[in-house]
Amino acid sequence: MRKWKINWALIACLSIPLLGLAQSKAVLLKNVTLIDGTGSAGKPNVDLLISDGRIVSIGKRLKGNGAQEKDLSGKTVIPALICAHAHVGTLKGTTSSAENYTRENILRQLKKYQDYGVSSVLVMGTDRPLIFDGMRDSTVAGLLPGARLFSAGYGFNTPDPNPGSWMNLLLRPATPEDVPAMMEKLAAVKPSVVKIWVDDHGGGQKMKPEIYKAIIREAHKRNIRVAAHLFYVEDARALTEAGIDIIAHSIRDKEVDADLLSKMKAKKVVYIPTLSLDEYQFAYASSPDWINDAFFKASLEPGVFEMITNKAYGEKIKNSPDYPKNIAANKTALINLKKIFDAGIPVALGTDSGAFPVRTQGFTEHLEMELMVQAGLTPLQAITVSTRNAARALKTDGDYGTLEKGKKADLVILSANPEKDIKASRAIESVWKDGIEVSKGPLIK
Repeated sequence: MRKWKINWALIACLSIPLLGLAQSKAVLLKNVTLIDGTGSAGKPNVDLLISDGRIVSIGKRLKGNGAQEKDLSGKTVIPALICAHAHVGTLKGTTSSAENYTRENILRQLKKYQDYGVSSVLVMGTDRPLIFDGMRDSTVAGLLPGARLFSAGYGFNTPDPNPGSWMNLLLRPATPEDVPAMMEKLAAVKPSVVKIWVDDHGGGQKMKPEIYKAIIREAHKRNIRVAAHLFYVEDARALTEAGIDIIAHSIRDKEVDADLLSKMKAKKVVYIPTLSLDEYQFAYASSPDWINDAFFKASLEPGVFEMITNKAYGEKIKNSPDYPKNIAANKTALINLKKIFDAGIPVALGTDSGAFPVRTQGFTEHLEMELMVQAGLTPLQAITVSTRNAARALKTDGDYGTLEKGKKADLVILSANPEKDIKASRAIESVWKDGIEVSKGPLIK
């Protein structure tokens, strides 16, 4: 039989008229408490009129003029969450590998993010060619189910003769002279950002400054921003001086000082504190308070719950020489987030969810907001970081991240108000994308 190559871009174009018909019916959401993502306090008893996927009007006692009306008295509406550091497709069960990277697995995971109220994810450097023939663009346009997928393409790392399969497409320059051709290859897939791995991963090889400076220089020539995986404060300082655009992990070895804060603010560096990553490094040495929570368990890949609740697994974590270091790193990350936020440096939600089985997709984004509050942010600030600020980090804030007139109606309806208790973000009643209800949350099958 003749094999046919599926052109997802063509299918997406052909689907646009049908999608428009689905969006044409207007909806009036009445009597909500609106947390709009701008940082403003929640507004009680507000109506939202939605038409053709966008918010047409916000106010009190609006007239629908034939729109379908939904009385949401007692409910809270927030913008859909946006995760500016995630991984999609390589995770399956208790494994992370290239073999898992299939269209079916990618769409399944994007649907999981959507069930948890996450409307967009930026995959940080571990994508594969499969998505760049229209699939990524179709998710961004809302023509495929689940969260919108933005991509950093193939990230830059240090030379490795035997990389793990899920990282075997990374670009690995040995010299600065290798960078321009590699950057040209990456630019061809039109990444949202360039991802670089800079730290030593606990004692391994570290990317040389002359190489990451060449990467930043070549990316900026093409008007592409650069995001750095790092751990150490001095790497953060050197990268900031070199022109890095995004710090994609927490600074965890030492507290940030006034000099670094000043430089990050002046250079408008975006800070993505993946606090949950550090929490997961030691949490299962005991039983964290979420271990039997249905909202958490619904996010797990098959076999992961059995893995993390196995006594031997917990003992291995507790007896590891890295255990005290990981706890200390977590505390430092919390302190640094508060100092960076208070300095007026833009902070955006990112989690590194989906990289490994314990970094579960969907639940982790809500845990991250809880940890932000633990660090000293208010619940309202954590929500703004996870909506408006994350949209700004993705350069999608023209349409997403806040619930304002003219914006896309990507929102989450909650049965509780997270303004005082951030855990209320988990009380998901429904998730809306382009003005259409697409999910009842992760606990409804």
